Amino acid sequence: MAELKTRYSDDDLQEFKEIIQRKIARAKEDLVLLKSSYMNGSNNGTDDTSPQFKSFEEGSETMSKEANVQLAIRQEKFIRDLKNALIRIENKTYGICRVTGKLIQKERLKLVPHATLSIEAKRRQ
Repeated sequence: MAELKTRYSDDDLQEFKEIIQRKIARAKEDLVLLKSSYMNGSNNGTDDTSPQFKSFEEGSETMSKEANVQLAIRQEKFIRDLKNALIRIENKTYGICRVTGKLIQKERLKLVPHATLSIEAKRRQ
């Protein structure tokens, strides 16, 4: 019976699985928007703008494209982390702190469903 205390119940795991699947769906939608924002090389009709404004706009556009690329990279990592959490659910190891071996609080997992550390372990870092 001691094993039951070291992992979440199948019902709990199912609840977390649904939360994670919703987050993955939203994250993928956001990723599509981010990618389309930096892949569309539209110049928004600035061809006729005076040269000094055009170079300023190009610099600003480049910075915003770079920012969106960085956001897309972070979003891809987030999706990967969420998918890894789904694997842990399937293995029934989800919600167990990889440092302390104790259960991570449900409230923490609902906010950060891909967490692999308890608050206790996170504070030690």
